[in-house]
Amino acid sequence: MTTTPPGPRARLTGGVLLWYGVLGGAVAWAVHVLAAWGLDELACAAGSDRVLAMPLGRVVGLAVIVPALVTAGSLAVAALAWRRTARAQATGTQDRAYGRSRMLAVVGVWVNLLFLTIIVLGGVAVLVLPPCQL
Repeated sequence: MTTTPPGPRARLTGGVLLWYGVLGGAVAWAVHVLAAWGLDELACAAGSDRVLAMPLGRVVGLAVIVPALVTAGSLAVAALAWRRTARAQATGTQDRAYGRSRMLAVVGVWVNLLFLTIIVLGGVAVLVLPPCQL
């Protein structure tokens, strides 16, 4: 069974979404490490418990929750890409692009699960321990 090839706009959107599904968790983890731990260290070094007039705990909480949500979204995109490529292979499509996309989607699912776990466990450490005690 053959399918019609997607248009250039659909290919661009699909490509950007696929890369978000593969790399979104890694970028979110980097932001989490820099923001949560960095803000905590900088505020404590300055002897303050506020960042931009907000309590340090709230800012650190945002630096954990936002990257975790971005990673969960990236995981969902990777899982959706994996399902769609599986469906395309089940219909007998022999395009190499589907194979590459399927491999990237599988990598994205596992990598995002790993980064989500790291962000959650790192977030627990940052949020449970009192600020300036690490």
